[in-house]
Amino acid sequence: MITDQGLVLACSAIGAGIAMIAGIGPGIGQGIAAGYGASAVGRNPGARGSIMSTMLLGQAVAETTGLYGFAVAIILLFANPLLGRL
Repeated sequence: MITDQGLVLACSAIGAGIAMIAGIGPGIGQGIAAGYGASAVGRNPGARGSIMSTMLLGQAVAETTGLYGFAVAIILLFANPLLGRL
């Protein structure tokens, strides 16, 4: 017999797994940005500073999506805000 608490815990674990899928996009995007940044520095080594700072700023902004997904997963696994509603 499935209890209400067991169902909430199972759904929280599934939701945490789905939330971690959010880490795939930033990983791919940051890899592409780093590749294009290295290519741009290879073509114009004099602009290395501005290229690197722009690339790193873009990667930091892209990383927030993955961090938000990670935060949601941690909340679902350990804080279980839905258990208080039973």
